[in-house]
Amino acid sequence: MYAKAAISAYTTVGVESGVTAADPHKLISMLYQGAMLAIANAKNGILRKDIAAKGKAISHAILIIDSGLNASLNKEVGGPLALNLSALYDYMSTRLLLANMNNDMEALDEVSRLLTDLKEAWESIRQPATLPAVPSAKPAQPEQLVYARG
Repeated sequence: MYAKAAISAYTTVGVESGVTAADPHKLISMLYQGAMLAIANAKNGILRKDIAAKGKAISHAILIIDSGLNASLNKEVGGPLALNLSALYDYMSTRLLLANMNNDMEALDEVSRLLTDLKEAWESIRQPATLPAVPSAKPAQPEQLVYARG
């Protein structure tokens, strides 16, 4: 009992520390990773026939996509790219809802692939740390145009 609580506390502190130390670009990557992990947990729930675990994991993935990724889009500045991403996030949430109702592994795999592709694309636009910081008078970086800064 105590070991489980200690592990939970350690995990919570680790996640909170990672979030506190992360820049906005890294936070989006963490959201992608969290959603993909939740989907993997949902697949495990289906395989184990653990309906409660499956439902909890899918709900968590939807929460990350809707309240994390979609909510952080800067739709005013991001233009068509931000609007298209928002529509894709809505599609993913719908697919996850259907996956939950039908134990649809293919839908979970599809959303996981989409998240993986988006995460890889997002990480590819990261400016290398060795380059000097861009002064604020310069044009915004791509990630500034799509996601709102915190």
